[in-house]
Amino acid sequence: MTVKTRFAPSPTGYLHVGGARTALYSWLFAKNQGGEFVLRIEDTDLERNSQEAVDAILEGMKWLGLEWNEGPYFQSKRFDRYNEQVDKLLAEDKAYKCYASKELLDEIREEQEANKEMPRYDSNHPKIKAANEAAKDGEPCVVRFRNPKEGSVVFDDQIRGRIEISNDQMDDLIIRRTDGSPTYNFVVVVDDWDMGITHVVRGEDHINNTPRQINIYEALGAPVPTFAHCAMILGDDGAKLSKRHGAVSVMQYRDEGYLPNALNNYLIRLGWSHGDQEIFSQEEMIKLFSLDAISKSASAFNTEKLHWLNNHYIKTSDPAYVAEHLQWHLENQNLSTENGPAITSVITLVGERCNTLVELAEQIRYFYEDFSEFEAGAAKKHLRGVAKGPLELALAKVEALEAWTTANIKEGVISAVCEELEIGMGKIGMPLRVAVTGGGQSPSVDAVMELIGKDRVVARIKMALAFIAEREANA
Repeated sequence: MTVKTRFAPSPTGYLHVGGARTALYSWLFAKNQGGEFVLRIEDTDLERNSQEAVDAILEGMKWLGLEWNEGPYFQSKRFDRYNEQVDKLLAEDKAYKCYASKELLDEIREEQEANKEMPRYDSNHPKIKAANEAAKDGEPCVVRFRNPKEGSVVFDDQIRGRIEISNDQMDDLIIRRTDGSPTYNFVVVVDDWDMGITHVVRGEDHINNTPRQINIYEALGAPVPTFAHCAMILGDDGAKLSKRHGAVSVMQYRDEGYLPNALNNYLIRLGWSHGDQEIFSQEEMIKLFSLDAISKSASAFNTEKLHWLNNHYIKTSDPAYVAEHLQWHLENQNLSTENGPAITSVITLVGERCNTLVELAEQIRYFYEDFSEFEAGAAKKHLRGVAKGPLELALAKVEALEAWTTANIKEGVISAVCEELEIGMGKIGMPLRVAVTGGGQSPSVDAVMELIGKDRVVARIKMALAFIAEREANA
């Protein structure tokens, strides 16, 4: 049997981290088993659906790298198929039409509550029977599934173990509304059957739906998939995940400068583990993932840990991969890298200092764009009269330097100035850093100078000397 999983979001909003984790787990299990992964858009709620939400879901899935083998399928295009199966159940007396109005059902519910009974639909209630007997063909009605009244539904959840629900706890749910549209619990069964889904990985909020759906699978003569219900994700304060914790669109993580590999690594550890290992390549995730290693307990979202992981991936990933995802941020910050060093070389040098791609884009600007002003605090501290001599000597040595390499810059410029003027490294290193980068923070200044290029370094040191001269004149 070929394993086949699915991710089936509703396009009533963006793809958030909870949905993304479910998609990741489902995708990983299919890959681990050499199976297939299906994307299905559950868009039967025509009033709340939006094309914008569909686009956001597809964009989020592609950004995370969770490519699907089949789909995306849209439930809104399959109504004929669903109604065909509803009619089949009606013909087999496994479903029936109910003409009881909403007002009547509300009245019955209030009576049940007043009598301290569990509010529920009962097809044998006298008022409901009377409504159905008095109805005429063509009047508005719903179709209800005739749920078994005896026995129980038992299934072996791959995360939670054996679950048993008595059939007398379930009423006859609506499978087709008065407007002719089928309902969620019915259409997912038909879809999973038609699409050959063998394993359903989803959130624990669906546990109550599962026994209802199992009864429908069996009524249709369809194979029942294996289920795995994942625990919820909480904020790091133990509260339900909200926007302030991170329950935002997956694409907001892109906007904030996270790499998809880092977010996937973070999401897999929100409820799944393999010993004490924290860092997983995609290949390791696929190889090691299993449903029975998913925790039954809720997981807490921790932004600091996500920052740490993202920094790790920026530092250790192939610079070409980082550059691919950095490009969006460069464009967003109106920064062109055409006139300057190879972006991969800059990433290698600067990346380890950055937690996000937003920071990385901000910190590499001086490699590609000239600046007209120095950072005020750094200039005040390091571009003073005492730096004039060291900078003038450094300028002369830079201009005389033939082979423009990091080693030659370090020995032939920085070390040579220190030795000739008998000064410490900081007396020339910091003024040089401010001169060539415009600020007081950067990686090793000799490596920075090599990437910036000799002509730009010369021009920037001259600008720094002019700044010092003007400062002295106005003193």
